Amino acid sequence: MKCQARWLLIGVTLGASLLRMLPSSAQTPAMSDDPLFSTFSLVAYDPVAQEWGVVVTSKVPSLRSIVPWAKAGVGAVATQASTNKSFGPDGLAWLAQGKSPEEIAKVFQESDPKIDVRQFGIVDAKGNSFAFTGKKCGAWAGHKTGKNYACQGNILVGEAVVNDTAKTFEATKGPLALRLMAALEAGNKAGGDKRTYKIQSSAMIVVHDNTEGKGDAADYVVDLKVDKSSSPVEDLRKLLTENYKKK
Repeated sequence: MKCQARWLLIGVTLGASLLRMLPSSAQTPAMSDDPLFSTFSLVAYDPVAQEWGVVVTSKVPSLRSIVPWAKAGVGAVATQASTNKSFGPDGLAWLAQGKSPEEIAKVFQESDPKIDVRQFGIVDAKGNSFAFTGKKCGAWAGHKTGKNYACQGNILVGEAVVNDTAKTFEATKGPLALRLMAALEAGNKAGGDKRTYKIQSSAMIVVHDNTEGKGDAADYVVDLKVDKSSSPVEDLRKLLTENYKKK
């Protein structure tokens, strides 16, 4: 009996150790009240410059620390709607381990009982992309993916917001940050969020490997945010222009 108990204890200990090695959403998904980032966003990759980025706007403030995620040499993720924040860091962790965006989406869908109110987009280190829109995200909600990008939105005036965002990204030339900005502006011009009150926030991140894979702050070639603004998309454009003037 003592031997059996010892092996049982070893098995439990090993199991707990392996569980700690998994991204958090593969363990216990967030069950608390999730921030509702009803919004539209774009995650993208520039194969020439080797940059990954996310741009987003929402009627909810302080989205920079929750919606956009990116790591140089790994990929980018946007997590929104009734937002499971862990999808951001966990998505990057799975990408770093070699999982495809489709495989990661499957993990999220199987591990999160609230997946019907989630929305996310993923692009990996090679530009492969995937987006998901839960069945209970606020209408209009949907997504569009293409070469090197995924665009997604919810509580929008209509499909044109996502389509125009994606189309503009595809057609625009130049640095990734400028392409992301032009795409966001096109989606906003198409109507953006369907709610009548003014949108409040926007953010953009773009990363490039400047730290030999360490993923330090120096990898952020663009890291901008606007909060509590009646014109966050326009204000983000101003910040981006100033960012390029400093270089």
